[in-house]
Amino acid sequence: MTNMVESLNNMLVNARDFPYVALLDVIQEKMSKWWNDRRIVPMAITAPLTLSRESEFRPRFAQSNGQHTSQLNPVTYHVKGGELEGVVDIFNKTCTCKEFDIDKLLCVHAIAAAHHAQVSVYSLVSPYYTKEYYVFAYGETIYLVGSQSQ
Repeated sequence: MTNMVESLNNMLVNARDFPYVALLDVIQEKMSKWWNDRRIVPMAITAPLTLSRESEFRPRFAQSNGQHTSQLNPVTYHVKGGELEGVVDIFNKTCTCKEFDIDKLLCVHAIAAAHHAQVSVYSLVSPYYTKEYYVFAYGETIYLVGSQSQ
């Protein structure tokens, strides 16, 4: 079994003997609580990105320092440093290392190119990784459904 299934089993251990409707109420109440708890998390974030993406992003900043960046045309840059090398297209948000293309989170080359182009690195990150999207994802309320007699 997966961790998610095991977690649900543990959560419902006391409610398993309930009638189905009562069991569904327990599940709905728990989901509402989890949803509300997750809604609170992004309010404490001060960075532009979610906490997990920001922690992934920060080490790349340090790695991008000292990279030699050459502008090939108005939107394309060649970035080289140590064993790292890549060609970044700022406009199309791509890099020859493919990390930027796939993850939509800037690779070391793209960060160096953005700094050289004087473009905000955060403007190039996928909006799905931003605090605003995180807040929006949990913005709706899960309402509890009343009993059938109501």
